[in-house]
Amino acid sequence: MPARFRRLKRLLSILVVGSLLLGAWGFWWEPSGLRVQEECIELKWPYERSWRVAVLTDLHVGSPFNGLAKLRDIVDRTNRAAPDVILVLGDLVIQGVLGGTFVSPEDTAAELSRLHAPDGVFGVLGNHDVWLDANRVQRALQSAGIPVLEDRAIRVETRAGALWLAGLSDYWTRAHDVGAALATVADPELPVIAFTHNPDVFPDIPSRVTLTIAGHTHGGQVRLPLIGAPFVPSQYRQRFAAGHIIEESRHLYVATGTGTSILPVRFRVPPAIAILTISGRCPKD
Repeated sequence: MPARFRRLKRLLSILVVGSLLLGAWGFWWEPSGLRVQEECIELKWPYERSWRVAVLTDLHVGSPFNGLAKLRDIVDRTNRAAPDVILVLGDLVIQGVLGGTFVSPEDTAAELSRLHAPDGVFGVLGNHDVWLDANRVQRALQSAGIPVLEDRAIRVETRAGALWLAGLSDYWTRAHDVGAALATVADPELPVIAFTHNPDVFPDIPSRVTLTIAGHTHGGQVRLPLIGAPFVPSQYRQRFAAGHIIEESRHLYVATGTGTSILPVRFRVPPAIAILTISGRCPKD
């Protein structure tokens, strides 16, 4: 066999093996994993004590590798992280994800009822929850002891100090009325933590809000070297894809979530429980 054919055969073998390994990574190894991602968010914070926020978003229970057993693990790991508060940012359910099996919001909420944090567990709805039945999902969460804050705020007396927690309804499917959510916020000196499903509402968030926390994007589910995430379900594309974003002194954190939607793939965006430590000063590396 001529040398050039041997080289071509070797190259094709490398390509085939590489494709199989990448496929296994994206469609099995990474989607089936789970990690707890700790991050310190430094911002204008009036208290000496920091505040730990666990963010659970885009659970999509029933998507491949994300059944009730995985949710049980998510709840256990979240509780072990000992956050001060837990925020559930919606998209509990699935619609049409390849290889998925529908799990009822009632079954999902039953597992979430085991979440515990001294300053409470709160939720908002995501677009998939609304597409299924917003009232049904909201009833399931509230029956599990998780208040759903849709365009309203409550004052929370935390171990760090008093603050306002404002829930914003989903940008795609609901009113997402920022004014209504903040209308009851008094005490102009107290921090306001806003949380919502879709980060596209962030340009409408006033500077009065200390931090906005969102999900929805899954970080694009696939993040390629040099290119980033080719597809992000946001009108702002990669601008609000993931992580801590600061614009004009306003802070946004976008969590990448634990489930998958449409295609059961994750590549360099592992499923993660986000634990945010909100502080006026973060340790330097």
